[in-house]
Amino acid sequence: MTMENVLAYDTVEAWGHENIRATHTTTFELTKDVDVTPKGDCIIGVKLNKGVAELNQKLLDIVKRDYTVVVLILEVDELKDVVLARGSSKLILLDRQRIVVRKSKFVGPETLAIEANKAAKDISREIIKKLQEPSTRLVVHIYAFDIKVFMNTKHIFY
Repeated sequence: MTMENVLAYDTVEAWGHENIRATHTTTFELTKDVDVTPKGDCIIGVKLNKGVAELNQKLLDIVKRDYTVVVLILEVDELKDVVLARGSSKLILLDRQRIVVRKSKFVGPETLAIEANKAAKDISREIIKKLQEPSTRLVVHIYAFDIKVFMNTKHIFY
């Protein structure tokens, strides 16, 4: 297995909205919806440019492996936050409207990654405050890395 087969990257873009609360304790969501109510407490961005099914195929293939680590870098202006999660062979990846990252192992068509270290409530409050402005652009850098390659070879780290 070469590094080319174990590492993938994609990026998505979403926008802020005055009703973003980001208080959900187990998930965060990006949606193509233009409007959101305060009840959508997991939503951190609207007007998403692509749903989970529209991410590049290489990333989707790698994220569907049980030993994949997913790193999401949330970027608003000069502010950044990092979310770590896992891929899974159980992922469906068919939703063209949304991307959801979960702390749990629950999988739906919109789920990109599971067992994340952060949900909406854990994301930097500075970032969330900016995302309550509709003119704020959120860029999410998504990296998927299948670490199984390191389990199949002997490595010595000094």
